[in-house]
Amino acid sequence: MAMDVLRDAKALERAGRRIIHLELGEPGVAAPRRVREAAAESLRHGSIGYGEALGDAKLRARIASHYGERYGVDVSPDRVIVTTGSSGGFLLAFLAAFDAGARIAVTAPGYPAYANILSSLALEPAPLDLDEKTRFAPTASMLEAAHRDRKLHGALFMSPANPTGAMIAGEELARICAFCDEAGIVFVSDEIYHGLEYGMRAETALRFSQRALVINSFSKYYAMTGWRLGWLVAPPELMRPLERLQQSLAICAPTLSQHAALAAFDAGDELEANRAAYARNRAFLLDRLPKLGLDKFAPPDGAFYVYADVSRFTDDSIVFCRRMLREAGVATTPGLDFDPRRGAKTLRISYAGPEADVREGVGRLEAWLRI
Repeated sequence: MAMDVLRDAKALERAGRRIIHLELGEPGVAAPRRVREAAAESLRHGSIGYGEALGDAKLRARIASHYGERYGVDVSPDRVIVTTGSSGGFLLAFLAAFDAGARIAVTAPGYPAYANILSSLALEPAPLDLDEKTRFAPTASMLEAAHRDRKLHGALFMSPANPTGAMIAGEELARICAFCDEAGIVFVSDEIYHGLEYGMRAETALRFSQRALVINSFSKYYAMTGWRLGWLVAPPELMRPLERLQQSLAICAPTLSQHAALAAFDAGDELEANRAAYARNRAFLLDRLPKLGLDKFAPPDGAFYVYADVSRFTDDSIVFCRRMLREAGVATTPGLDFDPRRGAKTLRISYAGPEADVREGVGRLEAWLRI
């Protein structure tokens, strides 16, 4: 639905309207300067042909060393596969780790593509309903209860999360990993928003389990959405199946993007400046949204979203968001995209865009809600 909102917003822009985009989870900045320079250099001097299915050896080694630098975790490059964004990583992980009919725990609210991809592969998403009681973060006890009720074969959690920004604390993540290892549940940890935290530090599942499959991406913290590059860290026994799947489904991740991504790890100053801008947007929204009557949400720990209850104004978030776009020129995403059962009374606001746009968007919302 976020993409549907974008389509409608673009149509209004083509008609001459100025639209404030608070719907997409896309950084409102360009890829780091070092990344763009590395890409240009590669175009000038290199052949952009097929690469190895597992990814460029230098990039795999650099990703592996990143885990030592950031988390103090020793990861072998032999366990890293470079993918076509995190989306390609999920597709490979699900195909390699699960047989048709397997049940995979996911969160509600949660990233909608999870259920869509799982269902398209004849896998069954098993939603765990989250709410303010756990600040929208899943727990090991929830997972245990769901497994007792009906056997689970996998669990897929994101921290920081989309759409809520909720993070799983390190000690809780350790309990989740331990339970999954004990119960024979394949744990897939979506860590694509790591680096975008505003207090509590995100922890990798690789600290607590050698069985976990960890997925990350250059799209969010590294601001490289359209470069379509991510990575997957997997147990050794899955690497050959993953390689064969990659050979068949994608051949390799984009070669030019891989050459450029090596430079992303050296762009820390620029990336941290981006994160500081998101933090300012976050602080602004946490202050202003309650004054607009949007006061029911859990303050996001990370990522760049606020998932707000709008039941004071509507019980149909789709109609509400359409009216907001048409009448106020502000694009947000209806909560039904993230929670089909309860999302009619919620919406997601992205603060990944420029600070001026976030402020103007809130100003427009304030005027519109008072009409």
